[in-house]
Amino acid sequence: MVFLLLIGLASCKQIEVIKLSSPDATKKIVFLEGENQKNITFSVYYDGHQIVQNSVLELLSDELDFSGKVSVEKIENSTENSNWNSRFNELSTIPNHFNQTKIYLKQGEVNLNLIARAYNEGVAFSYEIPEQNNIGEISLSENIHYNFSDDYSVWSTPKREIKVLTAQGKYRKTPISSLEEGAERPLLIEISDSIKIALAEAKLVDYARLSFNKGTSSKYSIVSSLDGKMGEQKQDTITGAVISERLNESNSIHKKLPFQSPWRVVMMGNSYGELLENNYIIQNLNDPSEIEDESWITPGKVLRETTLTTQGGFAAIDFVASHNMQYVHFDAGWYGPEMDNASDATTVTLDPKRSKGPFDIEAICKYAKEKDVKVMLYINRRALEGKVDEVFPVLKKWGVSGVKYGFVRVGDQDATTWMHEAVKKAAEYKLVIDIHDEYRPTGFSRTYPNLLTQEGIRGDEETVPNEHTLITMFTRMLAGAADNTVCYYNKRVETMGSHASQLAKTVCIFSPLQFLYWYDKAPAAPVKDDALWGNTNTIGNEPELEFFNNVPTTWDETKVLQAEIGEIGVIARRKGNDWFIGCINGNTERNVAIDFSFLNENSNYKGKVYTDDESVNTRTKVNIEEKEFNTNSKLNLNVKSNNGFVIHIKKI
Repeated sequence: MVFLLLIGLASCKQIEVIKLSSPDATKKIVFLEGENQKNITFSVYYDGHQIVQNSVLELLSDELDFSGKVSVEKIENSTENSNWNSRFNELSTIPNHFNQTKIYLKQGEVNLNLIARAYNEGVAFSYEIPEQNNIGEISLSENIHYNFSDDYSVWSTPKREIKVLTAQGKYRKTPISSLEEGAERPLLIEISDSIKIALAEAKLVDYARLSFNKGTSSKYSIVSSLDGKMGEQKQDTITGAVISERLNESNSIHKKLPFQSPWRVVMMGNSYGELLENNYIIQNLNDPSEIEDESWITPGKVLRETTLTTQGGFAAIDFVASHNMQYVHFDAGWYGPEMDNASDATTVTLDPKRSKGPFDIEAICKYAKEKDVKVMLYINRRALEGKVDEVFPVLKKWGVSGVKYGFVRVGDQDATTWMHEAVKKAAEYKLVIDIHDEYRPTGFSRTYPNLLTQEGIRGDEETVPNEHTLITMFTRMLAGAADNTVCYYNKRVETMGSHASQLAKTVCIFSPLQFLYWYDKAPAAPVKDDALWGNTNTIGNEPELEFFNNVPTTWDETKVLQAEIGEIGVIARRKGNDWFIGCINGNTERNVAIDFSFLNENSNYKGKVYTDDESVNTRTKVNIEEKEFNTNSKLNLNVKSNNGFVIHIKKI
């Protein structure tokens, strides 16, 4: 492999072209190519095809003048070939193999370092601003101008506007030339039938978020930029959308020197499925775990309890304990109206619109511990910002094991920094975290695995049809885990798809905390008929619920068997010796053929196939058929429009 190709005169400390290739030589990023010596330029190649044309990293600052000729002072090369293990991911053993170069540059009189990595899964770079000129702190804006050779199709979230949810928004397919402001990461781009890429961000911890817009640097250009500081904020009390203008400041971040930016990533694969299988590149660009003892971090399945009563809590705990679930989650209203800044999460002060009580959280936590069940509480960020040091000790005293952060602020540097500091602080109190609303992951859960999941998804609460879930699977899920809030008995399932396809979401939409029965209540829980939670039904005893009982939430191995965005998705995942296969189908009835060659040779398996069947005399109309499997088995299933299936296979 040619690791670096250096052209130029060493005496001038100027290197015109720097090339970095992946370990398998299929991916390549090239810096400082061409005649433009006043910009930091890069281009990206996949299997010899230039997929990103010569593009520009542009930095702007009031304190440092990023202009003038670019020259190379020094280059440091390294390589890494290792694995790391996790109990919280789609793979239990994650490969971390890359080549790296660190380029020490001068742009005019400014010192600037580029750090680039080439993985078999894609390429990434970040920049580092070292100490210089006795400057202690700078303000900075960043624009990356990605240039393309054609008007490729991209899968974009909605235009970013006031009162619009983008990270939870509806995707649409659009040409690059029609891309609108605020497109979320990762941004999937269809280069050809055999080349798919995604522009992404990794290790966003204390920086402003980036987003994408149509660019102007070439005919087919995408520009990424950083969110500016938010002004005075209000929030839509129904959707959670932030109602705030971005302040018209010249620079988006303020940082003390030295610092390193988040990683700017180009994920690459020959199919939608390969991109998803290789999405661990995002976590690989983050630091290893800072939590020495992770034994207290428990992934699992969650039942939401909405009556906010002691009776409801006990009933939920009994149900969870008897159905191989791990958590009961109590939603908004237990400490007062969540949109009231005066509501205090160190107290149990019921919102009368949500519950009349009684709600004895300490008794509930004690009973949960006796049943080996854990308790989570929802807390709106209003009751957490500036208050975590008061709130978390109280939660720990009560016996709470996790918190769902709600209506969080995202985007600007202050919001990002607070969010990740709050995750770190939660780890000190051994609290697992689920971040809801507009937050999207960039791999921080590798460093703090108590951050088990997050929303940033257009999930079942939005009555999302299968077609859109099949877009989500190969766009949003490239970033990592997503809390989809599975609904099962709710009437919206009739609009979204089918009950078998709802079962399949627990396999297809990865989340170490998997919320089940989002709108449904345990059989012994009180009836809650105040209409705040929509159509609430009682969880039944349909035979297929055994699949929910058996399905895990983290995995040892993941294989995408079939993937056509918006049309069909079939994913197989292994936990120990068991395989779970989920299929979600879109609007077209089709025959789905499953090849079981991924099973171990010389082993036999037995399994159950769960399919939609209108002739079954239950509320949910799911048929169960037992079959035997081995590595030579083939299975053909006719799957109707908006239906699905799941298969649970056990080694004999």
